[in-house]
Amino acid sequence: MHQVVATPQDDQFAIVRQGDRKALHVPRAFYDEVADAVAERSPVPNWLADAAEAAWGLQLAGQRSDAAVLVRPLTALNYSRATWEINKGCNFGCEHCFLPERKFEGLDSDEKGLLLTALRDAGVLWLQFTGGEPTIDRDFPAAYRMAHGMGMLLEILTNGSRLHQPAMLDLLTAFPPHKVTVSLYGATTESFDSLTQRRGAFKGVMRGMAAAKEAGIPLEITLIITKHNAHEVDAMRELADRYGVYRKEYGSISPTYDGGGEPLATQAEDWIDRSAVFAGCPAGHRFFHVDPHGWVTMCKIGRENPINLMTEGLSGLTRLPGIADSQMLRSGGCSGCKLSKTCRVCRPLAKVYQEAKAPLRTYCQHGMKEATK
Repeated sequence: MHQVVATPQDDQFAIVRQGDRKALHVPRAFYDEVADAVAERSPVPNWLADAAEAAWGLQLAGQRSDAAVLVRPLTALNYSRATWEINKGCNFGCEHCFLPERKFEGLDSDEKGLLLTALRDAGVLWLQFTGGEPTIDRDFPAAYRMAHGMGMLLEILTNGSRLHQPAMLDLLTAFPPHKVTVSLYGATTESFDSLTQRRGAFKGVMRGMAAAKEAGIPLEITLIITKHNAHEVDAMRELADRYGVYRKEYGSISPTYDGGGEPLATQAEDWIDRSAVFAGCPAGHRFFHVDPHGWVTMCKIGRENPINLMTEGLSGLTRLPGIADSQMLRSGGCSGCKLSKTCRVCRPLAKVYQEAKAPLRTYCQHGMKEATK
Protein backbone atom coordinates (compact mmCIF):
# COMPACT_ATOMS: atom_id res chain seq x y z
CA MET A 1 0.00 0.00 0.00
CA HIS A 2 1.21 3.49 -0.84
CA GLN A 3 2.78 5.63 1.87
CA VAL A 4 2.46 9.07 0.31
CA VAL A 5 0.31 10.66 -2.38
CA ALA A 6 1.49 13.00 -5.14
CA THR A 7 -1.44 15.10 -6.25
CA PRO A 8 -2.66 18.20 -7.99
CA GLN A 9 -4.29 20.55 -5.48
CA ASP A 10 -6.27 23.42 -6.95
CA ASP A 11 -3.67 25.17 -9.13
CA GLN A 12 -0.69 23.71 -7.24
CA PHE A 13 0.92 20.32 -6.56
CA ALA A 14 1.57 18.58 -3.28
CA ILE A 15 2.92 15.46 -1.61
CA VAL A 16 0.64 14.38 1.25
CA ARG A 17 0.44 11.55 3.74
CA GLN A 18 -3.08 10.46 4.57
CA GLY A 19 -3.91 10.92 8.23
CA ASP A 20 -1.24 13.60 8.69
CA ARG A 21 -1.68 17.38 8.58
CA LYS A 22 1.75 18.08 7.07
CA ALA A 23 2.02 18.52 3.32
CA LEU A 24 4.83 19.27 0.91
CA HIS A 25 4.01 21.82 -1.79
CA VAL A 26 6.12 21.11 -4.85
CA PRO A 27 6.54 22.63 -8.32
CA ARG A 28 5.04 20.98 -11.37
CA ALA A 29 8.45 19.65 -12.42
CA PHE A 30 8.78 17.67 -9.18
CA TYR A 31 5.27 16.23 -9.54
CA ASP A 32 6.12 15.17 -13.11
CA GLU A 33 9.36 13.58 -11.91
CA VAL A 34 7.49 11.48 -9.34
CA ALA A 35 4.86 10.47 -11.89
CA ASP A 36 7.57 9.34 -14.31
CA ALA A 37 9.34 7.40 -11.56
CA VAL A 38 6.10 5.58 -10.68
CA ALA A 39 5.40 4.78 -14.33
CA GLU A 40 8.94 3.44 -14.81
CA ARG A 41 8.98 1.62 -11.44
CA SER A 42 12.24 3.32 -10.61
CA PRO A 43 13.42 4.21 -7.08
CA VAL A 44 11.89 7.07 -5.14
CA PRO A 45 13.68 10.29 -6.12
CA ASN A 46 16.30 11.33 -3.58
CA TRP A 47 14.66 14.69 -2.88
CA LEU A 48 11.35 12.98 -2.05
CA ALA A 49 13.02 10.41 0.20
CA ASP A 50 14.78 13.17 2.13
CA ALA A 51 11.63 15.29 2.38
CA ALA A 52 9.45 12.37 3.53
CA GLU A 53 11.93 11.47 6.26
CA ALA A 54 12.05 15.08 7.48
CA ALA A 55 8.27 15.59 7.37
CA TRP A 56 6.92 12.22 8.50
CA GLY A 57 9.87 10.06 9.55
CA LEU A 58 9.30 7.75 6.58
CA GLN A 59 12.12 5.69 5.12
CA LEU A 60 11.48 5.73 1.37
CA ALA A 61 15.09 5.71 0.15
CA GLY A 62 15.70 2.77 -2.19
CA GLN A 63 12.03 1.82 -2.42
CA ARG A 64 10.35 1.45 -5.77
CA SER A 65 8.27 4.52 -6.52
CA ASP A 66 5.22 2.56 -7.65
CA ALA A 67 5.08 0.78 -4.28
CA ALA A 68 5.64 3.88 -2.13
CA VAL A 69 3.79 6.63 -3.98
CA LEU A 70 0.27 6.96 -5.35
CA VAL A 71 0.10 9.54 -8.12
CA ARG A 72 -3.26 11.22 -8.59
CA PRO A 73 -3.56 12.34 -12.21
CA LEU A 74 -4.27 15.79 -13.57
CA THR A 75 -7.92 16.32 -14.44
CA ALA A 76 -9.76 18.62 -16.80
CA LEU A 77 -11.95 19.84 -13.92
CA ASN A 78 -10.52 21.93 -11.11
CA TYR A 79 -12.53 20.60 -8.17
CA SER A 80 -10.52 19.70 -5.09
CA ARG A 81 -13.17 19.22 -2.38
CA ALA A 82 -16.54 17.54 -2.05
CA THR A 83 -19.01 16.57 0.65
CA TRP A 84 -20.93 13.34 0.21
CA GLU A 85 -24.18 12.65 1.98
CA ILE A 86 -23.75 8.90 1.72
CA ASN A 87 -27.17 8.42 3.32
CA LYS A 88 -29.70 10.67 5.05
CA GLY A 89 -30.67 7.97 7.52
CA CYS A 90 -29.68 8.61 11.14
CA ASN A 91 -29.85 6.82 14.47
CA PHE A 92 -30.56 10.11 16.25
CA GLY A 93 -33.67 12.28 15.92
CA CYS A 94 -32.22 15.74 16.57
CA GLU A 95 -34.77 18.53 16.62
CA HIS A 96 -32.33 21.04 15.13
CA CYS A 97 -31.43 18.95 12.03
CA PHE A 98 -31.33 20.91 8.77
CA LEU A 99 -32.43 17.85 6.74
CA PRO A 100 -36.16 17.97 5.97
CA GLU A 101 -36.32 14.15 5.80
CA ARG A 102 -33.98 11.43 6.99
CA LYS A 103 -34.92 8.56 4.73
CA PHE A 104 -32.55 5.62 4.58
CA GLU A 105 -32.12 5.28 0.84
CA GLY A 106 -29.70 5.97 -1.98
CA LEU A 107 -27.21 4.34 -4.35
CA ASP A 108 -26.36 0.66 -4.11
CA SER A 109 -22.80 -0.48 -3.40
CA ASP A 110 -21.74 -0.71 -7.05
CA GLU A 111 -23.16 2.73 -7.80
CA LYS A 112 -21.32 4.16 -4.82
CA GLY A 113 -18.10 2.84 -6.34
CA LEU A 114 -18.91 4.52 -9.65
CA LEU A 115 -19.64 7.76 -7.83
CA LEU A 116 -16.30 7.69 -6.02
CA THR A 117 -14.53 7.09 -9.32
CA ALA A 118 -16.29 10.14 -10.75
CA LEU A 119 -15.24 12.23 -7.75
CA ARG A 120 -11.62 11.16 -8.21
CA ASP A 121 -11.77 11.98 -11.91
CA ALA A 122 -13.21 15.41 -11.07
CA GLY A 123 -10.04 16.06 -9.05
CA VAL A 124 -11.52 15.68 -5.55
CA LEU A 125 -8.73 15.33 -3.01
CA TRP A 126 -10.58 16.35 0.18
CA LEU A 127 -13.74 14.32 0.75
CA GLN A 128 -16.11 14.66 3.68
CA PHE A 129 -18.42 11.74 4.48
CA THR A 130 -21.62 13.09 5.98
CA GLY A 131 -25.28 12.23 6.32
CA GLY A 132 -27.55 11.59 8.20
CA GLU A 133 -25.09 9.49 10.11
CA PRO A 134 -22.56 8.10 7.61
CA THR A 135 -21.20 5.32 9.81
CA ILE A 136 -24.53 3.49 9.93
CA ASP A 137 -24.62 3.06 6.14
CA ARG A 138 -23.85 -0.59 5.38
CA ASP A 139 -21.58 0.44 2.50
CA PHE A 140 -19.64 3.01 4.49
CA PRO A 141 -16.61 0.79 5.32
CA ALA A 142 -16.14 -0.30 1.69
CA ALA A 143 -16.68 3.22 0.36
CA TYR A 144 -14.27 4.66 2.91
CA ARG A 145 -11.56 2.12 2.02
CA MET A 146 -12.07 2.77 -1.69
CA ALA A 147 -11.78 6.54 -1.27
CA HIS A 148 -8.66 6.09 0.86
CA GLY A 149 -7.20 3.84 -1.80
CA MET A 150 -7.76 6.64 -4.33
CA GLY A 151 -5.50 8.88 -2.27
CA MET A 152 -8.24 11.12 -0.88
CA LEU A 153 -7.90 13.00 2.40
CA LEU A 154 -10.98 11.96 4.33
CA GLU A 155 -13.13 13.59 6.97
CA ILE A 156 -16.06 11.89 8.69
CA LEU A 157 -18.79 14.16 10.03
CA THR A 158 -20.40 11.94 12.66
CA ASN A 159 -22.44 11.89 15.86
CA GLY A 160 -19.79 9.56 17.31
CA SER A 161 -22.19 6.82 18.33
CA ARG A 162 -20.39 4.07 16.38
CA LEU A 163 -16.79 5.03 17.08
CA HIS A 164 -16.45 2.47 19.88
CA GLN A 165 -17.17 -0.50 17.62
CA PRO A 166 -14.08 -2.68 17.02
CA ALA A 167 -14.65 -2.87 13.26
CA MET A 168 -14.87 0.92 13.03
CA LEU A 169 -11.74 1.41 15.12
CA ASP A 170 -9.87 -1.13 12.99
CA LEU A 171 -10.96 0.68 9.81
CA LEU A 172 -9.88 4.11 11.00
CA THR A 173 -6.54 2.96 12.37
CA ALA A 174 -5.68 0.92 9.27
CA PHE A 175 -6.75 3.73 6.92
CA PRO A 176 -6.22 6.96 8.87
CA PRO A 177 -8.65 9.81 8.24
CA HIS A 178 -7.59 13.42 7.94
CA LYS A 179 -9.99 14.08 10.78
CA VAL A 180 -13.16 12.85 12.43
CA THR A 181 -15.54 15.64 13.43
CA VAL A 182 -17.96 14.74 16.21
CA SER A 183 -21.04 16.82 16.99
CA LEU A 184 -21.50 17.23 20.74
CA TYR A 185 -25.08 17.87 21.87
CA GLY A 186 -24.66 18.34 25.59
CA ALA A 187 -22.62 17.56 28.68
CA THR A 188 -25.20 15.49 30.56
CA THR A 189 -27.50 12.61 29.82
CA GLU A 190 -30.55 14.82 30.34
CA SER A 191 -29.66 17.51 27.81
CA PHE A 192 -27.98 15.22 25.27
CA ASP A 193 -30.72 12.61 25.15
CA SER A 194 -33.37 15.33 25.07
CA LEU A 195 -31.90 17.03 22.01
CA THR A 196 -31.20 13.80 20.11
CA GLN A 197 -34.49 12.23 21.24
CA ARG A 198 -32.66 8.95 21.87
CA ARG A 199 -32.26 7.32 25.27
CA GLY A 200 -28.65 6.29 25.86
CA ALA A 201 -27.24 8.64 23.19
CA PHE A 202 -24.96 10.50 25.60
CA LYS A 203 -23.51 7.33 27.07
CA GLY A 204 -22.83 5.88 23.62
CA VAL A 205 -21.11 9.00 22.29
CA MET A 206 -18.91 9.35 25.38
CA ARG A 207 -17.89 5.73 24.92
CA GLY A 208 -17.12 6.37 21.26
CA MET A 209 -15.00 9.46 21.85
CA ALA A 210 -13.03 7.73 24.60
CA ALA A 211 -12.34 4.73 22.36
CA ALA A 212 -11.30 6.94 19.44
CA LYS A 213 -8.92 8.97 21.57
CA GLU A 214 -7.33 5.81 22.97
CA ALA A 215 -6.88 4.51 19.40
CA GLY A 216 -5.15 7.74 18.37
CA ILE A 217 -7.87 8.87 15.97
CA PRO A 218 -7.84 12.67 15.58
CA LEU A 219 -11.13 14.13 16.78
CA GLU A 220 -12.45 17.62 16.23
CA ILE A 221 -15.49 18.45 18.34
CA THR A 222 -18.30 20.77 17.27
CA LEU A 223 -20.44 22.05 20.13
CA ILE A 224 -24.04 22.31 18.92
CA ILE A 225 -25.60 24.89 21.25
CA THR A 226 -29.39 24.96 21.62
CA LYS A 227 -31.98 25.75 24.28
CA HIS A 228 -31.47 22.20 25.60
CA ASN A 229 -27.83 22.65 26.54
CA ALA A 230 -26.89 26.36 26.53
CA HIS A 231 -26.76 26.31 30.33
CA GLU A 232 -23.89 23.80 30.28
CA VAL A 233 -21.62 25.22 27.57
CA ASP A 234 -18.63 25.36 29.90
CA ALA A 235 -19.01 21.65 30.69
CA MET A 236 -19.35 20.91 26.96
CA ARG A 237 -16.11 22.79 26.33
CA GLU A 238 -14.40 20.74 29.01
CA LEU A 239 -15.55 17.50 27.39
CA ALA A 240 -14.43 18.70 23.96
CA ASP A 241 -10.99 19.62 25.26
CA ARG A 242 -10.69 16.25 26.95
CA TYR A 243 -11.31 14.19 23.83
CA GLY A 244 -10.60 16.44 20.85
CA VAL A 245 -7.56 18.11 19.36
CA TYR A 246 -9.70 21.08 18.35
CA ARG A 247 -13.18 22.42 19.07
CA LYS A 248 -15.57 24.94 17.59
CA GLU A 249 -18.97 26.20 18.62
CA TYR A 250 -22.14 26.46 16.55
CA GLY A 251 -25.19 28.23 17.89
CA SER A 252 -26.96 29.62 14.83
CA ILE A 253 -29.54 26.95 14.09
CA SER A 254 -30.85 27.15 10.53
CA PRO A 255 -34.12 26.05 8.95
CA THR A 256 -34.13 22.88 6.88
CA TYR A 257 -32.50 23.36 3.50
CA ASP A 258 -35.94 23.42 1.85
CA GLY A 259 -37.13 26.26 4.09
CA GLY A 260 -38.82 24.36 6.92
CA GLY A 261 -38.79 26.44 10.09
CA GLU A 262 -39.14 23.67 12.68
CA PRO A 263 -35.45 23.62 13.77
CA LEU A 264 -35.60 27.32 14.70
CA ALA A 265 -37.60 26.42 17.81
CA THR A 266 -34.44 24.90 19.31
CA GLN A 267 -32.38 28.11 19.11
CA ALA A 268 -30.85 29.53 22.25
CA GLU A 269 -31.47 33.26 21.84
CA ASP A 270 -28.11 34.33 23.24
CA TRP A 271 -26.23 32.04 20.86
CA ILE A 272 -27.54 33.22 17.52
CA ASP A 273 -24.49 33.59 15.34
CA ARG A 274 -22.60 36.87 15.16
CA SER A 275 -20.23 35.64 12.49
CA ALA A 276 -17.88 37.64 10.30
CA VAL A 277 -18.95 39.37 7.11
CA PHE A 278 -19.58 36.89 4.30
CA ALA A 279 -16.85 37.46 1.73
CA GLY A 280 -17.89 34.83 -0.79
CA CYS A 281 -16.94 31.18 -1.15
CA PRO A 282 -15.89 28.86 -3.99
CA ALA A 283 -18.98 26.64 -3.75
CA GLY A 284 -19.74 25.25 -7.17
CA HIS A 285 -16.36 26.36 -8.48
CA ARG A 286 -13.81 24.53 -6.33
CA PHE A 287 -16.05 22.21 -4.33
CA PHE A 288 -19.53 20.70 -4.44
CA HIS A 289 -21.99 18.54 -2.53
CA VAL A 290 -23.38 15.13 -3.51
CA ASP A 291 -26.59 13.66 -2.08
CA PRO A 292 -27.31 9.94 -1.50
CA HIS A 293 -28.65 9.50 -5.05
CA GLY A 294 -25.66 11.07 -6.81
CA TRP A 295 -27.21 14.51 -7.39
CA VAL A 296 -24.63 17.31 -7.25
CA THR A 297 -25.31 20.81 -5.93
CA MET A 298 -23.12 23.77 -5.09
CA CYS A 299 -23.24 22.99 -1.35
CA LYS A 300 -25.37 21.42 1.37
CA ILE A 301 -27.70 24.42 1.52
CA GLY A 302 -27.85 25.65 -2.06
CA ARG A 303 -29.60 22.70 -3.69
CA GLU A 304 -31.35 24.31 -6.64
CA ASN A 305 -30.96 22.83 -10.15
CA PRO A 306 -29.12 19.64 -9.12
CA ILE A 307 -26.96 17.74 -11.62
CA ASN A 308 -27.24 13.96 -11.82
CA LEU A 309 -23.62 12.86 -11.79
CA MET A 310 -24.62 9.23 -12.33
CA THR A 311 -26.30 9.91 -15.69
CA GLU A 312 -24.58 13.08 -16.93
CA GLY A 313 -21.08 12.21 -15.80
CA LEU A 314 -18.28 14.74 -15.46
CA SER A 315 -19.60 16.85 -18.32
CA GLY A 316 -22.55 17.80 -16.12
CA LEU A 317 -20.20 19.46 -13.65
CA THR A 318 -19.26 22.08 -16.25
CA ARG A 319 -22.70 23.64 -15.65
CA LEU A 320 -22.24 23.87 -11.88
CA PRO A 321 -20.32 27.20 -11.69
CA GLY A 322 -23.11 29.00 -13.54
CA ILE A 323 -25.76 27.41 -11.35
CA ALA A 324 -23.82 28.44 -8.24
CA ASP A 325 -23.38 32.01 -9.43
CA SER A 326 -27.11 32.36 -10.06
CA GLN A 327 -27.90 31.18 -6.52
CA MET A 328 -25.50 33.70 -5.00
CA LEU A 329 -27.28 36.70 -6.51
CA ARG A 330 -28.93 38.99 -3.98
CA SER A 331 -32.58 38.55 -4.90
CA GLY A 332 -35.97 37.98 -3.31
CA GLY A 333 -36.03 39.24 0.26
CA CYS A 334 -32.47 40.58 -0.06
CA SER A 335 -32.80 42.54 -3.30
CA GLY A 336 -32.03 46.21 -2.83
CA CYS A 337 -30.65 45.73 0.68
CA LYS A 338 -28.19 48.53 1.49
CA LEU A 339 -26.33 46.28 3.93
CA SER A 340 -25.50 43.56 1.41
CA LYS A 341 -21.79 44.41 1.44
CA THR A 342 -21.66 43.72 5.17
CA CYS A 343 -23.99 40.71 5.23
CA ARG A 344 -23.02 37.76 7.39
CA VAL A 345 -24.88 35.04 5.48
CA CYS A 346 -24.68 33.75 1.92
CA ARG A 347 -27.69 34.11 -0.36
CA PRO A 348 -28.72 30.40 -0.33
CA LEU A 349 -28.75 30.39 3.49
CA ALA A 350 -30.64 33.69 3.65
CA LYS A 351 -33.19 32.25 1.25
CA VAL A 352 -34.05 29.28 3.47
CA TYR A 353 -34.46 31.61 6.46
CA GLN A 354 -36.80 33.79 4.39
CA GLU A 355 -38.78 30.79 3.14
CA ALA A 356 -39.15 29.69 6.77
CA LYS A 357 -40.43 33.18 7.61
CA ALA A 358 -37.75 33.41 10.27
CA PRO A 359 -37.40 36.64 12.25
CA LEU A 360 -34.71 38.91 10.83
CA ARG A 361 -32.77 38.78 14.08
CA THR A 362 -32.02 35.09 13.53
CA TYR A 363 -29.88 35.66 10.46
CA CYS A 364 -29.60 39.33 9.47
CA GLN A 365 -27.56 42.00 11.26
CA HIS A 366 -30.16 44.56 10.17
CA GLY A 367 -32.72 42.61 12.16
CA MET A 368 -30.30 42.29 15.06
CA LYS A 369 -29.95 46.06 15.20
CA GLU A 370 -33.70 46.52 15.11
CA ALA A 371 -34.14 43.99 17.93
CA THR A 372 -31.74 45.90 20.20
CA LYS A 373 -33.37 49.32 19.77
